[in-house]
Amino acid sequence: MDSRERSYLESFRKVLKAVTSTLSLDEVLDMLVRNVAEVMNVKACTIRLLDPEKGTLELMASYGLSNNYIQKGHIEAQRSIAESMEGKTVTVLNMAEDPRAQYPKAAVEEGIVSLCSIPLSIKGRVIGVLRVYTGAPHNFTEDEINFAEALAEMGAIAIRNARVHEGLQGDFQRVVDMWSAELNR
Repeated sequence: MDSRERSYLESFRKVLKAVTSTLSLDEVLDMLVRNVAEVMNVKACTIRLLDPEKGTLELMASYGLSNNYIQKGHIEAQRSIAESMEGKTVTVLNMAEDPRAQYPKAAVEEGIVSLCSIPLSIKGRVIGVLRVYTGAPHNFTEDEINFAEALAEMGAIAIRNARVHEGLQGDFQRVVDMWSAELNR
């Protein structure tokens, strides 16, 4: 096993441990984007989730991007590399020239050249994207894509677990409130 494979495996184990040992979604997603960026030696990484009411991709975690770039405007799910929302991993060699890029000028100003956009899916439904950004032209290898896709799957599991946990907490609180009201009669 070469050093790159070893770093992929170690990163995978770290994220898996976080997903299975904490219910803090922010903590897991922050670790995930940081690990992807560092292990793949890329400029940045983000996770965005779909807001179905607005049709936008809302930032959940980011590593390596400036606040100016992050706050450049709404990311429209059906306009910004929309194929990812259909369940396809998409790579873009040059963001400045690709018509699928919603903010090509902002990408150039941020120093972003290439991108890999990976769908986050729960039970076959795309809920968002994990995006990997490079500062130089980059053809993503099959190994890089497989690694990022595996971590995106773990991110989706963490999101599902957090949502289930939040739902259970809400159900528990409703039962406690109901019992409390009954006892206070």
